[in-house]
Amino acid sequence: MRIINGRHNAQKINGPVAATIGNFDGVHLGHQALLGHLKTVAAQSQKPAMLITFEPSPQEFFLGDNAPGRLTRLREKLRLLQELDYVVMLPFNHSLAQQSAEQFVRYTLQQELQVDYLLVGDDFHFGKNRLGNFALLKSMADKQRFVVEKTKMMTVHGERISSSRIRTALQNGDLVTAQRLLGRPYCMLGRIVQGQQRGRTIGFPTANVFLQRHRSPILGVYAVKVHGLAKDAFYGVANVGNRPTVGGTRSLLEIHLFDFYEDIYGKYIKVEFCHKIRDEKRFASFAVLKKQITIDAQQARVFFALEQTQTSAKN
Repeated sequence: MRIINGRHNAQKINGPVAATIGNFDGVHLGHQALLGHLKTVAAQSQKPAMLITFEPSPQEFFLGDNAPGRLTRLREKLRLLQELDYVVMLPFNHSLAQQSAEQFVRYTLQQELQVDYLLVGDDFHFGKNRLGNFALLKSMADKQRFVVEKTKMMTVHGERISSSRIRTALQNGDLVTAQRLLGRPYCMLGRIVQGQQRGRTIGFPTANVFLQRHRSPILGVYAVKVHGLAKDAFYGVANVGNRPTVGGTRSLLEIHLFDFYEDIYGKYIKVEFCHKIRDEKRFASFAVLKKQITIDAQQARVFFALEQTQTSAKN
């Protein structure tokens, strides 16, 4: 995969290309089906397969701090798109927001990015005031000699698969539904950094990961599996939030690994969220927090013990 950062690097594209466009936050099953179709068309027509996406997302540009939390930050999303030939990241700014739908097709897609086949979702809208849609694309394609196709809505149990639906499931602690729509367990990736080491003073040392996003799609305490430290995953309990009891102001992922005592600063890990234990809350004192963490850890251990028992029974 080759990453093209900005329109000024478009000369690096070996076109013409078969492309799709969108935020692709989460790269869920609907996205995966669309990308699979794109790669098939690209292979049949002997063209590179390209995803055009935006950084920041249009919602982040327009809504700022009120934008929904990203399911996947940029680095995570790019890891899930490795099989594509190109990923083009267009800076979403005032200039792009003011570009009409017709201008976006004619100048950005065709002239700069060399798109001659475009695959979009059935609800795709674009251009200034979101006035562009599939009908406009189709009329322009007939005149400008490129091909446009739209995919059908993908559902699971009669419900549309969407990034917003997955966010809602995560906010409700429904990790099972989130996994079903994503096609994989919900995870966050990041590098372990040194924290304030307060957890060590109460017997619960933590591995800390900055979330690298303006808002997290999940908050609270979870039973987690941590991948990337050894061949097998380690179990633990994690808090995602601002740590109100200790006056925290920056969103952080804190993981306490069970029966683990190694120095792992700087390690890049994947944290798999398996079960929500409770919401984040402020406690009256550090002593009360310690008592609650003990309860949280025990609940996480019970969850994993039951999971192992169920897995053994199936086998």
